[in-house]
Amino acid sequence: MPLEIAEIKKYLPGFSPELLDEIAVHGLIKEVPEGVEILKEGQYVKAIPIVLEGLVKVFTRVEEKELLLYYIGPAQSCIMSFSAGLSNVPSRIFAFTEDTSLLLLLPSGKLSQWVKQYPQVNELFFQQYNLRYTEMLDTINSLLFDRMDQRLYNYLLEKSKLKGEKILSLRHKQIAGELGTAREVITRVMKRLEQEGKLRQLPEGIQII
Repeated sequence: MPLEIAEIKKYLPGFSPELLDEIAVHGLIKEVPEGVEILKEGQYVKAIPIVLEGLVKVFTRVEEKELLLYYIGPAQSCIMSFSAGLSNVPSRIFAFTEDTSLLLLLPSGKLSQWVKQYPQVNELFFQQYNLRYTEMLDTINSLLFDRMDQRLYNYLLEKSKLKGEKILSLRHKQIAGELGTAREVITRVMKRLEQEGKLRQLPEGIQII
Protein backbone atom coordinates (compact mmCIF):
# COMPACT_ATOMS: atom_id res chain seq x y z
CA MET A 1 0.00 0.00 0.00
CA PRO A 2 1.52 3.38 -0.97
CA LEU A 3 2.70 5.45 1.98
CA GLU A 4 1.12 8.89 2.37
CA ILE A 5 2.57 11.29 4.94
CA ALA A 6 -0.85 12.76 5.71
CA GLU A 7 -2.21 9.30 6.44
CA ILE A 8 0.62 8.46 8.87
CA LYS A 9 0.26 11.84 10.60
CA LYS A 10 -3.44 11.11 11.17
CA TYR A 11 -2.52 8.08 13.28
CA LEU A 12 0.72 9.39 14.81
CA PRO A 13 0.28 13.17 15.15
CA GLY A 14 3.30 13.51 17.46
CA PHE A 15 5.78 12.56 14.74
CA SER A 16 7.77 15.45 13.27
CA PRO A 17 7.65 16.30 9.52
CA GLU A 18 11.28 15.14 9.17
CA LEU A 19 10.49 11.74 10.72
CA LEU A 20 7.35 11.39 8.60
CA ASP A 21 9.46 12.03 5.49
CA GLU A 22 11.83 9.23 6.55
CA ILE A 23 8.95 6.84 7.22
CA ALA A 24 7.39 7.65 3.84
CA VAL A 25 10.63 6.55 2.14
CA HIS A 26 11.55 3.50 4.24
CA GLY A 27 8.30 2.33 5.89
CA LEU A 28 5.46 0.19 4.64
CA ILE A 29 1.74 0.11 5.37
CA LYS A 30 0.18 -3.32 5.17
CA GLU A 31 -3.38 -4.53 5.72
CA VAL A 32 -3.34 -7.97 7.35
CA PRO A 33 -6.42 -10.22 7.61
CA GLU A 34 -7.65 -11.61 10.92
CA GLY A 35 -5.81 -14.63 12.31
CA VAL A 36 -2.51 -14.16 10.45
CA GLU A 37 0.79 -14.77 12.27
CA ILE A 38 2.84 -11.60 11.74
CA LEU A 39 5.82 -12.61 13.90
CA LYS A 40 7.16 -16.10 14.55
CA GLU A 41 9.07 -17.28 17.60
CA GLY A 42 12.78 -17.61 16.76
CA GLN A 43 12.49 -15.25 13.78
CA TYR A 44 14.87 -12.31 13.37
CA VAL A 45 12.82 -9.10 13.42
CA LYS A 46 13.42 -7.07 10.28
CA ALA A 47 10.40 -4.77 10.66
CA ILE A 48 8.79 -3.45 13.86
CA PRO A 49 5.01 -3.00 13.59
CA ILE A 50 2.96 -0.06 14.78
CA VAL A 51 -0.77 -0.83 14.73
CA LEU A 52 -2.75 1.89 12.99
CA GLU A 53 -6.10 0.08 12.98
CA GLY A 54 -7.23 -3.26 14.39
CA LEU A 55 -5.78 -5.43 17.14
CA VAL A 56 -2.78 -7.76 17.48
CA LYS A 57 -2.24 -10.33 20.25
CA VAL A 58 1.22 -11.28 21.49
CA PHE A 59 2.08 -14.70 22.96
CA THR A 60 4.96 -16.52 24.58
CA ARG A 61 5.45 -20.28 24.70
CA VAL A 62 6.70 -22.29 27.70
CA GLU A 63 7.08 -26.07 27.51
CA GLU A 64 4.70 -26.31 24.53
CA LYS A 65 2.06 -24.19 26.31
CA GLU A 66 1.08 -20.84 24.85
CA LEU A 67 0.29 -17.82 27.02
CA LEU A 68 -1.26 -14.53 25.94
CA LEU A 69 0.98 -11.66 27.12
CA TYR A 70 -0.83 -8.57 25.85
CA TYR A 71 -2.76 -6.92 23.02
CA ILE A 72 -1.47 -4.17 20.73
CA GLY A 73 -4.10 -1.61 19.76
CA PRO A 74 -4.09 1.49 17.51
CA ALA A 75 -1.03 3.78 17.84
CA GLN A 76 0.75 1.07 19.85
CA SER A 77 3.67 -1.22 19.11
CA CYS A 78 5.36 -4.35 20.46
CA ILE A 79 8.27 -3.58 22.78
CA MET A 80 9.45 -7.21 22.58
CA SER A 81 9.87 -7.07 18.79
CA PHE A 82 11.41 -3.59 19.14
CA SER A 83 14.02 -4.97 21.54
CA ALA A 84 14.74 -8.05 19.40
CA GLY A 85 14.97 -5.95 16.23
CA LEU A 86 17.41 -3.42 17.70
CA SER A 87 19.54 -6.15 19.29
CA ASN A 88 19.38 -8.39 16.19
CA VAL A 89 18.44 -11.46 18.24
CA PRO A 90 15.68 -14.02 17.53
CA SER A 91 12.22 -13.15 18.78
CA ARG A 92 11.06 -14.86 21.97
CA ILE A 93 7.42 -14.08 21.26
CA PHE A 94 4.96 -14.64 18.42
CA ALA A 95 2.01 -12.53 17.36
CA PHE A 96 -1.29 -12.89 15.47
CA THR A 97 -3.83 -10.37 14.22
CA GLU A 98 -6.98 -10.54 16.34
CA ASP A 99 -8.92 -8.51 13.77
CA THR A 100 -8.16 -7.32 10.26
CA SER A 101 -5.43 -4.79 11.00
CA LEU A 102 -3.62 -1.94 9.30
CA LEU A 103 0.06 -2.03 10.26
CA LEU A 104 2.87 0.43 9.77
CA LEU A 105 6.10 -1.56 9.39
CA LEU A 106 9.32 0.23 10.32
CA PRO A 107 12.64 -1.35 9.24
CA SER A 108 14.65 -2.29 12.33
CA GLY A 109 17.88 -1.12 10.68
CA LYS A 110 16.51 2.39 10.28
CA LEU A 111 14.80 2.41 13.66
CA SER A 112 18.13 2.06 15.45
CA GLN A 113 19.15 5.31 13.75
CA TRP A 114 15.81 7.04 14.35
CA VAL A 115 15.82 6.45 18.12
CA LYS A 116 19.02 8.53 18.27
CA GLN A 117 17.83 11.16 15.85
CA TYR A 118 14.17 11.72 16.73
CA PRO A 119 13.05 12.08 20.41
CA GLN A 120 9.44 11.18 19.57
CA VAL A 121 10.51 7.65 18.58
CA ASN A 122 12.10 7.20 22.00
CA GLU A 123 8.97 8.59 23.66
CA LEU A 124 6.72 6.17 21.78
CA PHE A 125 8.69 3.09 22.75
CA PHE A 126 9.33 4.27 26.31
CA GLN A 127 5.55 4.57 26.73
CA GLN A 128 5.15 1.10 25.24
CA TYR A 129 7.75 -0.30 27.63
CA ASN A 130 5.91 1.10 30.66
CA LEU A 131 2.57 -0.16 29.37
CA ARG A 132 3.76 -3.68 28.51
CA TYR A 133 5.80 -4.03 31.71
CA THR A 134 2.68 -3.26 33.76
CA GLU A 135 0.56 -5.64 31.69
CA MET A 136 3.06 -8.49 32.02
CA LEU A 137 3.26 -7.97 35.80
CA ASP A 138 -0.54 -8.18 35.87
CA THR A 139 -0.38 -11.42 33.87
CA ILE A 140 2.16 -12.91 36.27
CA ASN A 141 0.14 -11.85 39.31
CA SER A 142 -2.98 -13.34 37.76
CA LEU A 143 -1.21 -16.64 37.07
CA LEU A 144 0.15 -16.83 40.62
CA PHE A 145 -2.72 -15.54 42.70
CA ASP A 146 -6.05 -15.48 40.80
CA ARG A 147 -8.38 -18.44 40.55
CA MET A 148 -9.22 -19.61 37.05
CA ASP A 149 -12.77 -18.28 37.24
CA GLN A 150 -11.47 -14.76 37.96
CA ARG A 151 -8.79 -15.04 35.25
CA LEU A 152 -11.35 -16.20 32.70
CA TYR A 153 -13.88 -13.52 33.59
CA ASN A 154 -11.24 -10.74 33.45
CA TYR A 155 -10.01 -12.11 30.11
CA LEU A 156 -13.51 -11.97 28.64
CA LEU A 157 -14.11 -8.45 29.99
CA GLU A 158 -10.85 -7.20 28.47
CA LYS A 159 -11.51 -8.90 25.14
CA SER A 160 -15.02 -7.39 25.00
CA LYS A 161 -13.67 -3.91 25.75
CA LEU A 162 -10.83 -4.11 23.22
CA LYS A 163 -12.99 -5.44 20.41
CA GLY A 164 -16.00 -3.27 21.26
CA GLU A 165 -18.29 -6.30 21.11
CA LYS A 166 -20.96 -7.35 23.61
CA ILE A 167 -21.05 -10.92 22.30
CA LEU A 168 -17.70 -12.63 21.72
CA SER A 169 -17.40 -15.34 19.08
CA LEU A 170 -14.86 -17.54 20.86
CA ARG A 171 -14.31 -21.26 21.11
CA HIS A 172 -13.33 -22.87 24.38
CA LYS A 173 -10.19 -24.24 22.72
CA GLN A 174 -9.07 -20.75 21.68
CA ILE A 175 -9.66 -19.36 25.17
CA ALA A 176 -7.72 -22.26 26.70
CA GLY A 177 -4.78 -21.61 24.37
CA GLU A 178 -4.65 -17.92 25.28
CA LEU A 179 -4.89 -18.59 29.02
CA GLY A 180 -2.41 -21.47 28.99
CA THR A 181 -4.78 -24.16 30.26
CA ALA A 182 -6.86 -27.11 28.99
CA ARG A 183 -10.11 -26.82 27.04
CA GLU A 184 -11.88 -29.03 29.59
CA VAL A 185 -10.95 -26.57 32.35
CA ILE A 186 -12.41 -23.65 30.38
CA THR A 187 -15.62 -25.57 29.66
CA ARG A 188 -16.06 -26.38 33.35
CA VAL A 189 -15.31 -22.84 34.57
CA MET A 190 -17.48 -21.29 31.85
CA LYS A 191 -20.42 -23.36 33.05
CA ARG A 192 -19.78 -22.18 36.63
CA LEU A 193 -19.67 -18.51 35.58
CA GLU A 194 -22.92 -19.00 33.67
CA GLN A 195 -24.57 -20.51 36.75
CA GLU A 196 -23.38 -17.52 38.76
CA GLY A 197 -25.09 -15.19 36.28
CA LYS A 198 -21.88 -13.56 35.03
CA LEU A 199 -22.25 -14.61 31.39
CA ARG A 200 -24.48 -16.39 28.90
CA GLN A 201 -23.34 -18.94 26.34
CA LEU A 202 -25.43 -18.25 23.25
CA PRO A 203 -25.39 -19.89 19.80
CA GLU A 204 -23.69 -16.78 18.41
CA GLY A 205 -21.11 -16.49 21.19
CA ILE A 206 -20.42 -15.54 24.82
CA GLN A 207 -22.29 -12.60 26.32
CA ILE A 208 -20.87 -10.87 29.41
CA ILE A 209 -23.53 -9.78 31.89
